[in-house]
Amino acid sequence: MTSSPATRLAELTASGAPFALIARDGQSVELLTGDVVDVDLLADIPLTDATGAAREVLALVPFRQVVERGFACHDDHAPLRCLVVGAHEALPVAEVIEALPTTRIPLLDAGFDIPDDEYADIVRRVIADEIGRGEGANFVIRRDYTASVSEDAVTAGLTWFRALLEHERGAYWTFLISTPGHIAVGASPEVHVSAHAGEVTMNPISGTFRHPEGGATVETLSEFLSSTKETEELFMVVDEELKMMSAVCSDGGRITGPHLKEMSRLTHTEYTLRGTSTLDPRDILRETMFAPTVTGSPMQNACTVITRHEKSPRGYYSGVAALFTPRDGGGHDLDAPILIRTAYLQDGRLRVPAGATLVRHSDPYGEVNETHGKAAGVLGAIGAIERTHVAPVVDEDAPAPRPRPLADDPGIAEQLASRNARLAAFWLEPQSLEAGPFAGRSALVVDAEDRFTTMLAHQLRHLGFAVTIAHWSTATPEAVAAAELVVSGPGPGDPRDGNSERVARMREVVAARLDAGAPLLAVCLSHQILADRLGMALAPLATPHQGLQKSVDVFGRDASIGFYNTFTARVAPGTREIGSTEIAADGSGDVYALRGPGYASIQGHLESILSRDGLETLERLIAHALTTA
Repeated sequence: MTSSPATRLAELTASGAPFALIARDGQSVELLTGDVVDVDLLADIPLTDATGAAREVLALVPFRQVVERGFACHDDHAPLRCLVVGAHEALPVAEVIEALPTTRIPLLDAGFDIPDDEYADIVRRVIADEIGRGEGANFVIRRDYTASVSEDAVTAGLTWFRALLEHERGAYWTFLISTPGHIAVGASPEVHVSAHAGEVTMNPISGTFRHPEGGATVETLSEFLSSTKETEELFMVVDEELKMMSAVCSDGGRITGPHLKEMSRLTHTEYTLRGTSTLDPRDILRETMFAPTVTGSPMQNACTVITRHEKSPRGYYSGVAALFTPRDGGGHDLDAPILIRTAYLQDGRLRVPAGATLVRHSDPYGEVNETHGKAAGVLGAIGAIERTHVAPVVDEDAPAPRPRPLADDPGIAEQLASRNARLAAFWLEPQSLEAGPFAGRSALVVDAEDRFTTMLAHQLRHLGFAVTIAHWSTATPEAVAAAELVVSGPGPGDPRDGNSERVARMREVVAARLDAGAPLLAVCLSHQILADRLGMALAPLATPHQGLQKSVDVFGRDASIGFYNTFTARVAPGTREIGSTEIAADGSGDVYALRGPGYASIQGHLESILSRDGLETLERLIAHALTTA
């Protein structure tokens, strides 16, 4: 006879055995039990047993796993913890709720580890010293709400999980993962990456609307959706996740949305990205570590900035809970939500991390309030602080009515849909399978540590090129010289930096192609390096253009292009030529594009979703470089 949920949970609590509870379909709670194995690398996740038979594994992947990609972090050596599933049961939600405890869990010595004023100072420094110096477009800096808990850890976790089942709505996963010495319980709104039968999905979410007292209304939500900061923040994280999709998917990824993610105390805005891939799901996970919504852009530099400005390791915050499920016919599907809106309990200490996305016009105390809102959202959802205005989803007598989704309001739907008018159709619509205008030709893309190069490579393939991407440190002089077309790519930092090996190597790439008269397209950082080589001045912008869409004249045609630059090449206003180089510049002399014998360059990112005219402009500039070399 199958044991009741109450009996099963009592047995697990008494035994101390590891287990996980996951609610993701609204109808059942999945109970996973098995043995725990800690491994070093994603490739070590044990998806098969000694005989080669496939098995199911739930992996807790910590943020420190970015070291696999060579990225910086405060390394706390948090284990890559695998629950090798021996049994997987589906239990009715109502019966699970009835079986879960309602123990009062007092929080002692509660508060943020970093005071408000100190966190606001960190925000100011990141804006001035990182975004203001070209290190990236946005960065997520967290602080932790902490408290002491004297109650038994598993009992506390089960109590909080019950509160989430009763009161939370809109979560992608609601979960409790109990392993030796560690509890993680949360309601993640966001799948980081999933892979089902070769279809890969990512779900960038950004913008946090904290519901006012009495609940969200059409008017208050409409005001939030009108925020320039929130809109640009979402576009930037979509760009960043498209970089990842372009790296793992042969078709680069398509965008649908935007949508609302309505939860009990918060509402987020989101897009969905889909593509196809033949990679092992562990490789997909590695190539997409981790979501820009919890790190920043570009990813590698974001990790460095986080290490500079956060005071402690992240643990599992911003990592993923990755469920690998065997698929009929071989291989595994992957379902991996981001570990956000999650409470961690270890050694009697509760930790609720909360981060804010910092952009060029962030208000320091606005970001302070954002972390308060996010932490309160988790604490209220688990019942650790007083809840307001949210009726329980499940009642002792009958299901409580859910409020009508605000996304159903025609005005809100129109406001959301209008955002796509700003975006590139290339990423929104199905792409032609016909051979492109440069079919049969090849290109080498040199990556200067910004994976916009993966999106560029996808557009180049669409135009017909066979494309190779080489990191700046591995792009040999011989490969650069032999390439039919070199695309010298974008990257973070100051193009004037004489101490940067990366900038120095990109200068060599640009110089080699110029000296040889060989076709060259230079993008963003490399555009600035080319301008410097041609004798133009370089200067910081008064206000960084990070995630900024502008309409500019590119050699006689207006083009709507997305910009991610802090520095610019500059000429005297009205200058249109220097020697054999044509210059496209604005009225102040800031240079948007260059072209000359065998070369062309662009300051903006033609591959960005913000570049409505990106593909057409890319084709024009490449055609010039190839035909005038």
